[in-house]
Amino acid sequence: MSKHEDHAVVEEDLDDGSRSIIKSIISQLCKDMDLSRITFPTFVLEPRSFTERVTDFMSHPDFLIEASKCEDPVMRFIGVVKYYMSGWHIHPKGVKKPYNPVLGEFFRSKYEFDDDSNAFFVAEQVSHHPPITAMFYHSPEHHVAIEGDLRPKSRFLVTSVGMFLEGYAKIHFNKWNEEYMVTYPNMYARGILFGKMVLELGETSTVTCQQSDLMFEVEFKTKGMIWGTYNQIAGKIKRISTKEVLYEITGNWQTTMYIQDKRSKSEPVVFFDSSKESVVPQIVACTSEQEANESRNLWKNVTKAIVENNLNDATTHKSAIEEQQREEAKQRETTSERFVPRFFQLEIDGFYHPKLSLNTIPDDPAEAKEKITSWIFTKPDGAQQDFAKAEDDPVVLASKKPRRHAA
Repeated sequence: MSKHEDHAVVEEDLDDGSRSIIKSIISQLCKDMDLSRITFPTFVLEPRSFTERVTDFMSHPDFLIEASKCEDPVMRFIGVVKYYMSGWHIHPKGVKKPYNPVLGEFFRSKYEFDDDSNAFFVAEQVSHHPPITAMFYHSPEHHVAIEGDLRPKSRFLVTSVGMFLEGYAKIHFNKWNEEYMVTYPNMYARGILFGKMVLELGETSTVTCQQSDLMFEVEFKTKGMIWGTYNQIAGKIKRISTKEVLYEITGNWQTTMYIQDKRSKSEPVVFFDSSKESVVPQIVACTSEQEANESRNLWKNVTKAIVENNLNDATTHKSAIEEQQREEAKQRETTSERFVPRFFQLEIDGFYHPKLSLNTIPDDPAEAKEKITSWIFTKPDGAQQDFAKAEDDPVVLASKKPRRHAA
């Protein structure tokens, strides 16, 4: 294993106290038990919500934009695959899980690209049990949209914890009338009982476009007990109708992947190198422009406490949010009130889709931008979020301050 690859392994050492807490929780579990109702200690938490974690897949939108401009359907498909595979190297330091979003919680943001175009994003927690996060992303100038309904399920596997991401995600290239259906690999937290905790991706996932008769099937390989290497993948781009393999993609999903044209039998070339690509930052309105149930505002006190390594305060604030959610659920039950999501709705196919239907968005970029931003960023008072306003919330500012570390 190279130094670059070894450094890229997502792992974490736990102290004796933290390991003891985890073992205490594990002693109450049985194999294949659903962990969605288990309260985890705050030291395993990443300081952001799953509604925001979803945006990791939008870290390299330039690949998707470039793909949408290709005239050749095979090249478009390869570009979509590159976009899909580029999102996995984004992760928190250590083996962490994001906050479980509360019902009705949402996260919204926008992106500004070098060509002065934009993209807009919103994710909402539309169900708590089972947990379901619906998402929507749209770039009006490039006629590219993504919609999804993500249903994470966590299971206890004795020596590891598995997270299985069900639901759907669909990429739309409106210019070409193409839809790319995406599935996801499983995630595993290994070493929860002893040794280092390690995050692995495993099993098979796919990208499929029926309109272009193309499919990408990739195996995320887990390391064996004795042999093997972390983070390895092996994938094939092939015709759906004939099963002809056009390209093979191999390498390390965390560092460098390679693509080989199987028809010309040319040598593999670099497909994606995470050390040479920059993440496109998202823009989020300051806290005073956010509503009470927007992710960063809702969890700000927990985030501050985790950043400051004050786990007692983090637990206190996290428990308060969870207790408020339980009380709101009781009130709905008492009044027979049904929760209605703000941005998404359950449709006949059994999945959640944006209330702003894609076929109602104008082709004209300016008109589309106005309609999308009005839908996503309008506040209850009728005004839209002011992204130019500087952050002035002392809790948020404190959580952004650099902290001193012991030598």
